[in-house]
Amino acid sequence: MKKNLNKILLVVVVVLFLALVGILSWKLWFNQPSYYAVYLRTGDLYFGELTTFPTFTLKHVYMLQINSQNQQNPLSIQKFTNVFWGPEDYIKINRSDVVWYTRLASDSRLAQLIQTNPSLTSSQNPQDQTSQDNNVPPQANGTSSLPSNTTPKSSH
Repeated sequence: MKKNLNKILLVVVVVLFLALVGILSWKLWFNQPSYYAVYLRTGDLYFGELTTFPTFTLKHVYMLQINSQNQQNPLSIQKFTNVFWGPEDYIKINRSDVVWYTRLASDSRLAQLIQTNPSLTSSQNPQDQTSQDNNVPPQANGTSSLPSNTTPKSSH
């Protein structure tokens, strides 16, 4: 009886170990970052890598800025750590404040901008960037303007 119990325990330990190794290797080699948009009850819109367990957290955070005085480009994206009070690059969010959240398509303009220019610093030749597939050009102050002719796609 004791021999059978030892064999069962050994099998369980080996299976758990293999599962853990599989999960860790998947995350290490195949898991590309996924970016999400999170809209809060306050009207704020944040973008970043979302974790929902154990707490609702965004890492590598960007925020939507509205500048009604700029008629040509009223919307811009700013890296959260670039704001004047110098926060760390994550936000823990109260779930009850979330109105909705959605995963950004990996080929969306914003996801590509974040992947190619994560700090939203200006490139050395901004003309090159604006001519490439109408990408969003970053500005020197750590923000990036969104083209005014871009309308968000809604999913039904």
